[in-house]
Amino acid sequence: MKRCPWSEGFKEYRQYHDEEWGVPLRDSRMLFELLMLEGAQAGLSWATILKKRDNYRLAFDNFDPVKIASYKEEDQARLMNNEGIVRNSLKISGVVKGSNSYLALQALGIRFEDFVWQFVGNKPIQNFWRKLDEVPTRTFESDNMSCALKKVGFTFVGSTICYAFMQASGMVNDHLINCPWHQIVSSTDSHLVANCN
Repeated sequence: MKRCPWSEGFKEYRQYHDEEWGVPLRDSRMLFELLMLEGAQAGLSWATILKKRDNYRLAFDNFDPVKIASYKEEDQARLMNNEGIVRNSLKISGVVKGSNSYLALQALGIRFEDFVWQFVGNKPIQNFWRKLDEVPTRTFESDNMSCALKKVGFTFVGSTICYAFMQASGMVNDHLINCPWHQIVSSTDSHLVANCN
């Protein structure tokens, strides 16, 4: 089986590629978790975060925004002492800020799912890359998403992080065309792009 080359290396990576990466994700809480984990990855490899994902879920109350938004200084101090996650104070406080931003959108009647999917017109973008070096690290759509997320208070949401988030959540299909999962997750639907003004 010829998977995307980045997924080879260890069993959990291959499983993540085969079962999650690029599959359209339409659950607000799970999208929030994924974005927070992508932010935790900044400066590190996704393999590092994937290996710690269960620890993150335990440490951050399964990424429940209501619970995280109520964290006090002692909670953040507790997380800084947790060896099972990346102990970076800015990244930890970024999850708390992200939770507050998530709830602020919710209070306006905006589901997080709808907020992030608007940047691809609510339909996955189908790409047809042959080699890894053809795959971009940011796009017009990820630039717009980054801009909008920052405006509502999220941190660690630069365009490169947003594009990785879009790839992982199936907003774009960046499986290489010789990978069998390209066809599995593909769709012929067109897309529209929402501008960040």
